[in-house]
Amino acid sequence: MKKVSIYTDGGALGNPGKGGYGAILVYGEHRKEVSGGYQHTTNNRMEMMACIKALELLKEPCDVTIYSDSKYLVDSITKGWARRWQANNWKRNKKDKAENIDLWEVLLEQLDKHQVVFQWVKGHSGHPENERCDEMVKEAAAQENLPEDTGYPGF
Repeated sequence: MKKVSIYTDGGALGNPGKGGYGAILVYGEHRKEVSGGYQHTTNNRMEMMACIKALELLKEPCDVTIYSDSKYLVDSITKGWARRWQANNWKRNKKDKAENIDLWEVLLEQLDKHQVVFQWVKGHSGHPENERCDEMVKEAAAQENLPEDTGYPGF
């Protein structure tokens, strides 16, 4: 399997507000950047979208390490929360429904295609790829005429 490193970030101005995501894929000497944004979204949705968009670019099953500064994303996967929510019909507990179900479904499907390890990195700490992803997030969120995030409640 090809070993791929993916660095991701996401954010929203206002949370909810205009948001963006950015990801960098590194395979050997190859490097690819992907970014985008939405009109009305949240930080967590954009963090997830960065992972989804990066994984969707992989053309075959790969051995992937995803570096993210999102505790929400990393903990939800590494601690098994997202899989548990899925198994419990997207309930976090007996009363509360999980958030961002539309994106969790897509992300978990992508994770099933690859061997993926998530690694948390401290944001804004000088990590070059994390800093570049942060720049892409801000550039994407600042774009005019962004599409609506149709999965965000209240769309």
